Amino acid sequence: MSRYKFNEDEVPYAILEEFGLNQEMIEDLPVDVYRDILNGRLSPVLPIRVTDREGNTITARARFKLVRDTEDNPDIVFHPRLVRCELDKYNAKEQEALRSGKAILSHAPDDPSSKCFVQIDAGTNQVIYVPTPVIGKNISHLMDIFDFSSKEIGALQSGEILTLSEDAEDISMGIDLTEKSGIRLTLGSREKWLKEKGESTMGRFSFGIYGCWVKDSEGNLDYVHEQDYTDEIWAEQEKAIARNSGLKR
Repeated sequence: MSRYKFNEDEVPYAILEEFGLNQEMIEDLPVDVYRDILNGRLSPVLPIRVTDREGNTITARARFKLVRDTEDNPDIVFHPRLVRCELDKYNAKEQEALRSGKAILSHAPDDPSSKCFVQIDAGTNQVIYVPTPVIGKNISHLMDIFDFSSKEIGALQSGEILTLSEDAEDISMGIDLTEKSGIRLTLGSREKWLKEKGESTMGRFSFGIYGCWVKDSEGNLDYVHEQDYTDEIWAEQEKAIARNSGLKR
């Protein structure tokens, strides 16, 4: 049985290629990112390119996710980056909290009767949400590890960041719906937690077999084939090889 929700040979590369993402580009993502994709998690925000019926080339940025259709065949769902976040289904106080980066306890955008934790995906400006029992279960797991007070649990559920001291070391935690568990722990201060929230998991240069993913000053990822490497990328690759060689010794 596969360790992942999808096998490598199930990835529908034909669909991805229609949007400018070929197999080499996907397989050159960092190993942990590729594994997350096989587990049905959202990809990083990647550049996509598609040609419409009039022959016009349209470029954008989006996350994608592997899903299964009604016949259990693998398929792709794209989450494009929106120009602005649609928050009209939430009241003014909730909108303010969401725009500040907080996760709030509210409802799904299309179902006012639901109870969900809601947050804005900063990478795409889309509203993401997770049913409260899922996050509640993970919070209860943390309660088995840390001695939370009822006030601290309430603060965590309200989107606040908790900083606890364990063995003379600070641990900060808060709800982050882009994480696997919906809760992210950071060794360090609240400020460090907030800083890491805005950072991509990929560094400026992520080298693969066929090319390199390069992150610009605004955090956008673009793929460069090896034959198109600049002197800077070649130099960074040499540094990466040297670092990896040192780790293997």
